[in-house]
Amino acid sequence: MRKRIKALSLFSNVGIAETYLNEIGIDVVIANEINETRAKFYSHLYPEVNMIVGDITDSSIFDIIVKESNKKNVDFLIATPPCQGMSLAGKRNTYDERNQLIFYEVEMIKKLKPKYVMLENVPQLLKTKIIINNEILTIPNYIVRELKNDYNFADQSIVSAMDYEVPQMRKRNIFLLSRKDMKYVWQMPLKKKIITLKEAIGDLPSVDPLLKEGLRETLEIFPQYELKRIEAEKISKFHHPPVHAKKHVIAMMHTPSGETAFNNEKYYPKKDNGDRVNGHNNTYRRYDWNKPARTITQNNGVISSLCCVHPGRYIGKDSDGYDLYSDARCLTIYELLIVFSLPKDWNIPEWADDRLIRQVIGEGIPPMLVKNIVIELMSQINRNG
Repeated sequence: MRKRIKALSLFSNVGIAETYLNEIGIDVVIANEINETRAKFYSHLYPEVNMIVGDITDSSIFDIIVKESNKKNVDFLIATPPCQGMSLAGKRNTYDERNQLIFYEVEMIKKLKPKYVMLENVPQLLKTKIIINNEILTIPNYIVRELKNDYNFADQSIVSAMDYEVPQMRKRNIFLLSRKDMKYVWQMPLKKKIITLKEAIGDLPSVDPLLKEGLRETLEIFPQYELKRIEAEKISKFHHPPVHAKKHVIAMMHTPSGETAFNNEKYYPKKDNGDRVNGHNNTYRRYDWNKPARTITQNNGVISSLCCVHPGRYIGKDSDGYDLYSDARCLTIYELLIVFSLPKDWNIPEWADDRLIRQVIGEGIPPMLVKNIVIELMSQINRNG
């Protein structure tokens, strides 16, 4: 009989990391999230889990988590704290208070002494410094110093989601800890086949964007807009067109797969007065069909954000002889589910709007990455006892 392990999830958000854990033997029984909206989303997805809503830095909340986890005999801890304080996509602050949350993770591990621990964050964590008791040290040094007597650490911590069946180039730092009395030291699994965007979403029908300027202007540029929208929504109600400003759409219509509109001779990003926009060449950029997607961020519905525009296909030339490309838009939510390795029928609550759905996906860790890493552990446990 395959073994099952009870788990605690910290900084749970809506529980994207946990998506496939139940099917491989991990039963999350306690979760903690400070944001009430995300906690509500989590409870919709996992009604059987005891969601403790509140700030883990509040001693009363911390103590409740410890008490309830001990009641349930938790032996697995997964923590995915906020990364905005150290992420390349955010404004990094060396001593951002959110980075101090690692202290509460470590204290929770000391209190519960789970058999296995998975701590996830961005690669920048390796260089991020924190202040503990007036002492400045890097987060990894702090974790190792505090836990090395009781836990073995995996040899590798930096991984890319694209190596584990996720069509996305999302690098993460993941510490895997095994309590020293366990028979097996949890290590990263072998890499798997890379999945390109063409393989992941290349069979989906083309979808035109809806212009912010209204349906009339949309139909002037995209006369097949309604027909395409209807056909796309037959696949999923979440395969519906994003809304974008006309000037952004025009620029992306003239931008080929894998390129940025900043390289366009005429149709480059412009301000309202017609002046060229100054920006990073990873913005106003289409994905490349022959590669996994670049990292999905919280702003995945904004063309001017970090590379987030559909790869598109060549469809002809405009009246001035410039090349035109389809799908001048960000990915639909349905496409995001696939690229993030979430189920196509993910049980999204009816009350969640597009903005929230896009945000929580961008905040998450691809669940297929988590599944592959945890399968490595569970296979060893079931094999070795």
